[in-house]
Amino acid sequence: MGQKKDLTGSEKSKIVRYLAEGCSSLKIAKLLKRDHRTIKSFIQNSQQGRKKRVEKPRRKITAHELRKVKRAAAKMPLATSLAIFQSCNITGVPKSTRCAILRDMAKVRKAERRPPLNKTHKLKRQDWAKKYLKTDFSKVLWTDEMRVSLDGPDGWARGWIGKGQRAPVRLRRQQGGGGVLVWAGIIKDELVGPFRVEDGVKLNSQSYCQFLEDTFFKQWYRKKSASFKKNMIFMQDNAPSHASKYSTAWLARKGIKEEKLMTWPPCSPDLNPIENLWSIIKCEIYKEGKQYTSLNSVWEAVVAAARNVDGEQIKTLTESMDGRLLSVLAKKGGYIGC
Repeated sequence: MGQKKDLTGSEKSKIVRYLAEGCSSLKIAKLLKRDHRTIKSFIQNSQQGRKKRVEKPRRKITAHELRKVKRAAAKMPLATSLAIFQSCNITGVPKSTRCAILRDMAKVRKAERRPPLNKTHKLKRQDWAKKYLKTDFSKVLWTDEMRVSLDGPDGWARGWIGKGQRAPVRLRRQQGGGGVLVWAGIIKDELVGPFRVEDGVKLNSQSYCQFLEDTFFKQWYRKKSASFKKNMIFMQDNAPSHASKYSTAWLARKGIKEEKLMTWPPCSPDLNPIENLWSIIKCEIYKEGKQYTSLNSVWEAVVAAARNVDGEQIKTLTESMDGRLLSVLAKKGGYIGC
């Protein structure tokens, strides 16, 4: 039996098993037909375990340097810890220490995606807030569309996994597998819809008006009383199919015109409370990284999630409008947190 340099993974597993059965190192060497010194050396090294890492002394950060780091973090959003510390001329600080210091004064967050606001946009948002400041928002129907995909937003399929467990496998599809376009509205404590836009239909002015006729007007609006129709204010954003002359004239023939059709400021998804409803529904249908195999299954999930949204949740959203208008004015037309 010649002495070999390394044991294979299979041999190491057998050694552990034989030791558990009470075999001696000499007997194991005979069973594996390996040199006794090789087996004995492996057992000794395994019993010693890993050497404890010697902690290197960390560079101390002064209070003055901490204040500089805090100011730099505020001026440099989304910068790395290294870039922040380098801007303060603080060197020799390991990454673990930099991150520990920054965690006490900041959070790791993704950049928010919003339409850009220029000076004109901000002025129009302020004018809009002043115009509707005394409006009874319980009479406003807030509407919007939402597209849902089979896989959900990127980055949502993340979460805690126990030690020793494997991460679930996610399906990969070319072009994302398509999606479903959903329209809905909320007024006071009531949810209108949701209604599904027919697959393959691109919403232009004509198809948008026909969709409203077949869903909103026939299935909900016609059932309301004359007094309700007289006081209701219809809100929609400035999407081309909504704000076109064709759509405006069509809604006017339906009695939704002038003060009954709310004007909407540009680039203002943060002012529409139904955007928060979409967030509630998406959190429900994509929880735990759920995926869907067909457009019908994701639509059924949207309907089920919408039914679980109670009137109090909707009322909280619609009653938040007074605060949103005041926030717009306080921020001089800038974006609000909602």
